[in-house]
Amino acid sequence: MNKVKAALFDLDGVVFDTEPQYTVFWGEQCREFHPERPGLEHEIKGQTLDQIYDIWFNGELKAVRPLLTERLNAYEAQMDYAFIEGFEDFIDTLHQNGIKTAVVTSSNQQKMESVYRQHPEFKSLFDAILTSEDFEYSKPHPDCYLKAAARFGAKPEECVVFEDSFNGLKSGRAAGMYVVGLATTNAAEAIAPLCDTVIDNYIDQYGRIFSK
Repeated sequence: MNKVKAALFDLDGVVFDTEPQYTVFWGEQCREFHPERPGLEHEIKGQTLDQIYDIWFNGELKAVRPLLTERLNAYEAQMDYAFIEGFEDFIDTLHQNGIKTAVVTSSNQQKMESVYRQHPEFKSLFDAILTSEDFEYSKPHPDCYLKAAARFGAKPEECVVFEDSFNGLKSGRAAGMYVVGLATTNAAEAIAPLCDTVIDNYIDQYGRIFSK
């Protein structure tokens, strides 16, 4: 890597250990609306809400989208947003070394308001927070990460992406950035082909990642 200027983080499964909670939520919805497809909640991991709707809640099921959105908003409002182990110290070290930080998430502003209520300090951890409202295209398109890099005047090769989902990893790779995969949502061996390195959490990872 060249001198790193920016570290760009997805949110769920990367900053927060929320993926198990989403599995519970989507498991309930999928059993109700797609009983013919056991385990669908695992198939849709890492997909945006629009992608889930387009693929699985179309045709006759298009009518239930408002209900699902209402349920999801209520669920996210009461979720536990616990940081991935070691994250707070890790991001503090990034700032100490002059590296800009951004959240780059497919989550919308309404979901982020729930995050801010539980973590009033959240905005102070990042130099920028980009949400679905800021992007024209969803992951795996590189649009979101390229926009984040531009926010800091950084070239793709000067950025490190932290992702957990297949679509997110593909987005970072398509943007031409160094990609760190979090084995929080999918197995390490499953995401390894899409990453430059894989980690389980952030404990003692700064030197390993940024000395490359």
